[in-house]
Amino acid sequence: MLLGTHTVTMTTALPPTVAAHVPTGVLIDGSWRPARSGRTFEVADPATTEVLFDVADGGEQDALDALTAAHEAFPAWRATAPRVRSELLRAVFETLVARTEDIAAIVTAEGGKPLAESRAEVAYAAEYVRWYAEQAVRFDGLARRAPSGGNHQLVLRRPVGPALLITPWNFPIAMIARKVAPALAAGCPVVVKPAQLTPLTTAYVAEIIREELADRGLPTGVINVVPSSSARSVSGPLLADPRLRKLSFTGSTEVGRLLLKSAADGILRTSMELGGNAPFLVFEDADLDAAVIGAVQAKMRNAGQTCVAANRFLVHHAVAGEFADRLTAAFEQLVVGHGAEPGTTVGPLIEQPAVTHVETVVAEAVDAGAVVRTGGTRPARRGYFYAPTVLEGVTPDLRVVSEETFGPVAPIVPFGSEDEAVALANGSDFGLVAYAFTRDVGRVMRLAESVEAGMIGINRGMVSDATAPFGGLKQSGLGREGGELGIEEYLDPVYVAL
Repeated sequence: MLLGTHTVTMTTALPPTVAAHVPTGVLIDGSWRPARSGRTFEVADPATTEVLFDVADGGEQDALDALTAAHEAFPAWRATAPRVRSELLRAVFETLVARTEDIAAIVTAEGGKPLAESRAEVAYAAEYVRWYAEQAVRFDGLARRAPSGGNHQLVLRRPVGPALLITPWNFPIAMIARKVAPALAAGCPVVVKPAQLTPLTTAYVAEIIREELADRGLPTGVINVVPSSSARSVSGPLLADPRLRKLSFTGSTEVGRLLLKSAADGILRTSMELGGNAPFLVFEDADLDAAVIGAVQAKMRNAGQTCVAANRFLVHHAVAGEFADRLTAAFEQLVVGHGAEPGTTVGPLIEQPAVTHVETVVAEAVDAGAVVRTGGTRPARRGYFYAPTVLEGVTPDLRVVSEETFGPVAPIVPFGSEDEAVALANGSDFGLVAYAFTRDVGRVMRLAESVEAGMIGINRGMVSDATAPFGGLKQSGLGREGGELGIEEYLDPVYVAL
């Protein structure tokens, strides 16, 4: 295993015993090695801005080498018994659980989130691996006599082939698990392009998978990892290569559009989990205690840096004032700090441009008449921090409402009727997730049919579950991850007429 030459900053987030086992190279066909160019890029702790590691900066040839390894491993991997693939993933699941503390430390060090959130992310990721270990032996098929009576019909499932998986920085272990686990369960070898800001967790998990493959005598080219400071230098040549058959991407809608255009030439199977602008609806009959708890959950995980974060708080005017008071009090109880510090509940934003964006949209809202109930400032400490913020007097046209903020800001917009609430909720090009708090069962059913979102949370601030389909409508993406549908993204149905 190549650990490489790297700088390790001694922080409480990443103990030396953990740092010593983080690979820093590119992983190709079972071996960690430097990038062909010899270049590296720095990975820093966003809570301190200090460099943690220098990581291999993969380029075009590294990407093509990785695809060659995946392509050559494909015949043996798709022929591997489903039970063997299942047992591999089960062993990976058990290792992830056993190493929760070490992995959580890496997630916190490179991404900034509090350790409690990092541990929860490891558990969430492990559930994807366990779920697809079980799904690996449960492919649905069909065998029946044709309705005409003249022949019989079989429908089989075959793996689509080598897959490029591009993961985001905000959930570095959850996103690799959500993509790699169903791909391997289906029989598809993969090339992983981790986010430049958080490649360390991916490398650590990939090494766990590599070791399990090698120990079982299975083709190690099944998983390949190419970190890079230039996503295009990796994705461009791979998407142009006919050996690649599948693309799964989680990230911005802007980048997703470009990738879809590139994938069109090869007619690739694509899964796109893109941007969001989640509405959080609070009706006049809501349990406000539950609504505030749900609001903090939906808004403040990873300091608001999630695609499913509540971005627009649409509150009935009869309870808007009380909800604002309670949410302000709840936000003021949050503790901002380094994710490894005891008691921290809100970590930093990922980098300086993220802080600048949040500052800009809040300033625009204040200039337009919004009132800052709490927050609205940067804490006086090193790192990329921004205080949890509640805004009142906000109108739907402001960027803090109309665009995904990706930060710890909760703008409150009052509404007067259910129809108005639905219109406001649907007044976006995005449709990933929505949240609603109400005691009216009839309203719940109406919202389920009228709100334009791929996922809807009712009286709860979290919807993600490894056993359920995750994905959105409109410009929030294509396809689903998780649940039974997740593995279908890596399988082609084949109809046989007998």
